[in-house]
Amino acid sequence: MYIVINGGGKVASYLAKTLLESGHNVALIEKREDVAQKLSGELPGSPLIVRGDGCDASYQEDAGMSRADVFVAATGDDDDNLVSCQLAKVAFGVSRTVARVNNPKNEHIFNALGIEAISSTTIISRMIQEEATVGDIHTLSALRKGDMAIVEVTLPVDRCVVCGKKVADLPLPKGCILVALMRGEDEVIAVNGDTVMAPGDTVIAFTSVDHEKALKKALTGE
Repeated sequence: MYIVINGGGKVASYLAKTLLESGHNVALIEKREDVAQKLSGELPGSPLIVRGDGCDASYQEDAGMSRADVFVAATGDDDDNLVSCQLAKVAFGVSRTVARVNNPKNEHIFNALGIEAISSTTIISRMIQEEATVGDIHTLSALRKGDMAIVEVTLPVDRCVVCGKKVADLPLPKGCILVALMRGEDEVIAVNGDTVMAPGDTVIAFTSVDHEKALKKALTGE
């Protein structure tokens, strides 16, 4: 597939890297020059990176939007994500648009316009209300075509193999991304490379379905 991503932050860059490593063709639109330059040196396969505003039709055209199978708006601004998705649908006829929604209250607006809205806050809150499968892996949301999923893994309280270690040092399967930790009854921690895990943490991760078991083994040793 040919996928165009608007944004160059952590969410967009992780997504681009995962898609590229899975064999898809990817283009990114990023307005910040320093971020665009950094991405050009970090992402595998030398993807097309367009420096400009993803809400502008000329930059979407430069990114090859007319032949895109999917458009993903992954900036930290809901207004920009909404406008860029609408532009991709109306001006270029992209059949599938997906948007990161930073404020869950905006989800209904995206859905009403036929845009697939993904809010990590909503996903986590739904999971909290469900019974967790303690010590096991539980699929929260299977994405389209069933090849990717958002999952949770609860770390053992005793003999935790990853506790006390930084996320950047963990031997995670290829393409698996740790998104957040739930600690205790009400603490939610956004994950970065310096995040240190603790016994009993519940890990929210984005992974291919094929790597779910390998992810569990890497995090729990089981």
